[in-house]
Amino acid sequence: MDPLTEGHALFTRRQFFGRSALGLGTAALSSLLGRDGLLAAPPARRGVPGLPELPHFAPKAKRVIYLFQNGAPSHVDLFDYKPALKQWHGRQIPDAVVGGKRFSTMTGSQTDRPVLGEITQFAQHGQSGAWVSSFLPRTAEIADDLCFVKSMHTESVNHAPGITYFLTGSEMAGRPSMGAWLSYGLGSENEDLPSFVVMTSRDKEASCGQIFYDFYWGSGFLPTKYQGAAFRGSGDPVLYLSNPPGMSREVRRGLLDDLAHLNEIKREDFGDPEITTRIAAYEMAYRMQTSVPELTDFSREPAAVMDMYGPDVRRQGSFAYNCLMARRLAERGVRFIQVMHAGWDQHRNLNSQLKIQCEDTDAPSAALIRDLKQRGLLEDTLVIWGGEFGRTPFLQGKIDDVKNWGRDHHPYAFSLWMAGGGVKPGVSYGATDEFGFNAIDRRVHVHDFQATVMHLLGINHERLTYKFQGRNFRLTDVHGHVVRDILA
Repeated sequence: MDPLTEGHALFTRRQFFGRSALGLGTAALSSLLGRDGLLAAPPARRGVPGLPELPHFAPKAKRVIYLFQNGAPSHVDLFDYKPALKQWHGRQIPDAVVGGKRFSTMTGSQTDRPVLGEITQFAQHGQSGAWVSSFLPRTAEIADDLCFVKSMHTESVNHAPGITYFLTGSEMAGRPSMGAWLSYGLGSENEDLPSFVVMTSRDKEASCGQIFYDFYWGSGFLPTKYQGAAFRGSGDPVLYLSNPPGMSREVRRGLLDDLAHLNEIKREDFGDPEITTRIAAYEMAYRMQTSVPELTDFSREPAAVMDMYGPDVRRQGSFAYNCLMARRLAERGVRFIQVMHAGWDQHRNLNSQLKIQCEDTDAPSAALIRDLKQRGLLEDTLVIWGGEFGRTPFLQGKIDDVKNWGRDHHPYAFSLWMAGGGVKPGVSYGATDEFGFNAIDRRVHVHDFQATVMHLLGINHERLTYKFQGRNFRLTDVHGHVVRDILA
């Protein structure tokens, strides 16, 4: 059999459709781009990651650091001071306030719902007079730099859907995360580091079973190159960053070049965009061999800065370490830095664990704001601190069982704070009722929060979309309004 005939005989059905789809798709794309005058990108945009039409308008923020507090901090013990809780302590919360609301299975069938007064002491701080708990003394010191949003509300009563809702705009897993959307739309200012980095930590006592699911930083239906790069809490921040024993950097470069050539052949055969993603991932890993060791070297950090973050800053994988890493990533142009800390789920250990959790996170969070501010980075870095919902003003359990006091999940009102990046400092926005149960004034929904974050980055949340399965999707789904009153 001659070579040409043999080649035709070995041509598989998969190869036929792969090449045909690629050929037809390329022809169609060329026609459409030519029709719309988009066949050649403007020279000024070549080599610049992100979409050419973004930002839609002048941004106030260039990057985001999201200090996500998994498990839901208790707003009524930390930020939302309600004297009525002390006055009603031990008495049944009025049915008119609860109003048939849905709760988790832990209190859903609990008929006795005594009000639980805050277990902390509140005081007003700064010129703004913001109410902050005694458990957060360092946060209280920077109150005039913060914008407290006290009228947040959401749909979810359980952790994973609640976190997913905040980070992807949907309670169901599978949508692109906020960081993936921003990485897709805006790209990165540093080609030697990922545009979207994730770091996780948890309370040292491992008091709650919060799990960090990959879809919290996934790319959903966007190409996988936009998903978050999860830095590990021990060893090399990224797996396989170090060369195997006996392999030099030059040998690795040669192997990657050969591998890229083979992948290019496959991409030409099948037109699979994920092959492009894989090539890009290999190249990023190679560049990170140089950039990451410098990134994680704290030896040149002034002693005063290290002390500001607290003693845990030297322990890789701690919240303090991750906060300092977040600042270093921000100053190197990483677009979205997601720092997730689990341990806020105080169902039965409010009297013991809440204080410990605050001690672990208070100083590093405040130090990050101070550090960014003194370096001139806070003005264009948006920092967010908050969880997926709040905690109930009433008690989970029995009032005489003081050791096991706790609060259940509460989606109807809670607080978060934001700083820098174009938000007004020294502001407390919105309000809840006298029990901190319902958001009643200038209510802010999850989608409103997301729309506001995107607006600060120069994005019209209704215009950043991606077509998937015949529909144009966006982070805010079909909802969301920018909370303009908190914009500087």
